[in-house]
Amino acid sequence: HAVELTKENVKKFGLSNVNIIHDEAQNVLDDLPAADAIFIGGTGGDTYKIIKHAYERLKNGKRLVIDAILLETIYHSIMALRELTTKELDIVQVIISKSRSTSIGTMLLSRNPVTIISVEK
Repeated sequence: HAVELTKENVKKFGLSNVNIIHDEAQNVLDDLPAADAIFIGGTGGDTYKIIKHAYERLKNGKRLVIDAILLETIYHSIMALRELTTKELDIVQVIISKSRSTSIGTMLLSRNPVTIISVEK
C-alpha cells in the first residue's frame, strides 16, 4: 500500500525526478547511480548492511533518512551511522493519535510511534 500511495503522490505533485524502487536494497543499490537522497523504510533485520551500502551510494552533502518502529532497528541504525560518520544525526519521533467517541466525549488513542533518523553525508 505504501508504494502505491507514494506513486499517487508523485503523480499528484507532478514530480519528475523521483524514482520509486520496490525491491530489496541489496538487490538494486549497486545498479543505481549515486543518489541525491535515500529513504530506508524497513530493513528486515539487515540494518547495518543496508545502511552502510546506502550511505556509500549517497552523494556527498546529500541526505539519508531511515524510519523505524522497532527499538532494535532504531538502536542498530544509530550505531551504524555513528560508525559511518561523525556528523550529527537528526532523530525525530512522531506519534499519531486517532479519535474515538466515548459516552462522555472524544478520546485520542495513540498509535505506535515512528522514529525518523536522518543524516547528511
